[in-house]
Amino acid sequence: MMKTTVPRTIRRTFLIASAALACTGMLPGANAWAADQAPDAFIEQQCNQVLTEIKANKQALENGSLAPIMKIVDGLIMPSVNFGRMTAAAVGPAWRRATAEQKEKLQQAFKTLLIRTYAGALKQVNNQTLEMRPFRGGPNDQEVVVQTRVRGQGDPIQIDYRLERTPGQGSGWKIYDLNILGVWLVDTYRPQFAQQINAGGIDALIQALDARNQANAGQ
Repeated sequence: MMKTTVPRTIRRTFLIASAALACTGMLPGANAWAADQAPDAFIEQQCNQVLTEIKANKQALENGSLAPIMKIVDGLIMPSVNFGRMTAAAVGPAWRRATAEQKEKLQQAFKTLLIRTYAGALKQVNNQTLEMRPFRGGPNDQEVVVQTRVRGQGDPIQIDYRLERTPGQGSGWKIYDLNILGVWLVDTYRPQFAQQINAGGIDALIQALDARNQANAGQ
């Protein structure tokens, strides 16, 4: 059976990605983003909002509490992620065989795992800054890649975002994958999930994710 611990490569992935979202704000304010906002401007604005909230909770973070950061992640970052698409891509072909109830449980368990992992990484972010790379998408594109570089000590770190334009109410841009130093996040999870599914099916993967989340909650 696959271990439920998060591999060191994934922890490093989230640490670096957190630096991108907790960058120095480049926009004059953290206004609600409009449905027609450019995707690169959307990524910048997310950075500004997260940084502001982290500064506002500095005292709580210094006291070692993870709860304020988890609230920031759940309130600001997670609504900008298409968890249905991200989870389906990570689960792979087995997603089509899952029941509606299994899909819901998978999304919730995956989201809980990412929130805590992301929150733990954000606590370690210090003085990194974000550099936006030239955006090459068109105004009518429905899916785009936004390229950034995180600058701090050492060499710049490549972080790219795959985003999709969502229609209807609450429309706007949603993140559905991250590329860290040339490796896409979904591609990192997919073989681990496949190993668990092959060993015990969808329910085994759900149980493994739930077990990891329970272990994390006790840390």
